[in-house]
Amino acid sequence: MQLIDTHTHLYLPEFDDDRDLVVNRAVESGVVRLLMPNIDTDSADQMLSVGNRYPGICLPMIGLHPTSVKVDFNSQIDKLENLAANNRFCAVGEIGIDLYWDQSKLAEQSEAFRRQVAFAVNSGLPVVIHSRNSFPEVFMALEEFRGSGVKGVFHAFTGSVQDAGKAIGMGFKLGIGGIVTYKNSGLDKVVKEAGSENIVLETDSPYLAPVPHRGKRNESSYLRLINKKLSEIFSISEEEMADITFDNSSSLFKLSE
Repeated sequence: MQLIDTHTHLYLPEFDDDRDLVVNRAVESGVVRLLMPNIDTDSADQMLSVGNRYPGICLPMIGLHPTSVKVDFNSQIDKLENLAANNRFCAVGEIGIDLYWDQSKLAEQSEAFRRQVAFAVNSGLPVVIHSRNSFPEVFMALEEFRGSGVKGVFHAFTGSVQDAGKAIGMGFKLGIGGIVTYKNSGLDKVVKEAGSENIVLETDSPYLAPVPHRGKRNESSYLRLINKKLSEIFSISEEEMADITFDNSSSLFKLSE
């Protein structure tokens, strides 16, 4: 069984004491690729360092997280785009709009999001979208890119069946993680409706650990628990579920190239 964790913040301080062990546990669990979304200019060096330590396993993305969008966001994006000119990245992310923590920066977040989607399209890279409390705003921004070939993932998807349908209709996959294992999330019904062909797996580690580790530090080896839950939702074997999401992720992020 081969799995791909399409979203892990492995470079964060939460893993400084045992990062090698975490990666080894992931690989031993069948997780053969760990994709790392960036946060801002400060996180990029550490992320690249982790990528260099585990070549071919830990693959970096480039992007400015919406909660990191400040008045200087254009200069931050300039620096990140310069990094992209000299390093290989598998996606532009984690980008998007977050209206959970602060609604006062909607204009700036929307502008930063649009600029980074445009950069992804021009670079031929998929985007990894953070859309907390902001599906209408994210969809509105993406409408400008219809026909551009933009594609990617709605990370940590927790939207409705209607949101899922709209995202899929725009060429996106749904990133499904530990939340699907939570008893009252309701995500199982949305996932079933969306179809396994539109799903990729993720942990968002160190956050959102699946049951029975909920509330503790998450890690990529727990991806098997998410895969198991999805196999139950779709009434197929764990191996079949793994094969489907592996192919979905490999194709989207061009991991075989």
